[in-house]
Amino acid sequence: MKNNNGFTLIELMIVVAIMAILATIAIPNYSQYVTETQRADAHTALLRMADLQERYYSNNNTYAANADIAQVGGTATENNHYTIAITSANVNAYTLVATATGSQANDTPCVSITLTSAGAKTPAECWGK
Repeated sequence: MKNNNGFTLIELMIVVAIMAILATIAIPNYSQYVTETQRADAHTALLRMADLQERYYSNNNTYAANADIAQVGGTATENNHYTIAITSANVNAYTLVATATGSQANDTPCVSITLTSAGAKTPAECWGK
């Protein structure tokens, strides 16, 4: 009697099919997770810029109109997923915007994330819970 050790072709095909099904579920979820995680880069930069704006205001009684005046040290975020800009600033208020760059620009609802001096964070779904 012959003793066969190993797997049959059907068994291997079943394993490959199961792995393919798992991959089709896991890869998009992972990609979405990475995209959402990279938003933290924008959040950190916007909150840091807001802190610098408040510091500038306490010294000058007005908000800085550009990033150079606020002494930010560049307009790109730490990991270069977003660029930060002061879109409006005056004596009473400012608006900061983080604009996605590179692969992060595929994050359609969150291509532009905004923070104002009043604390308004838009779009809300881009700021988390």
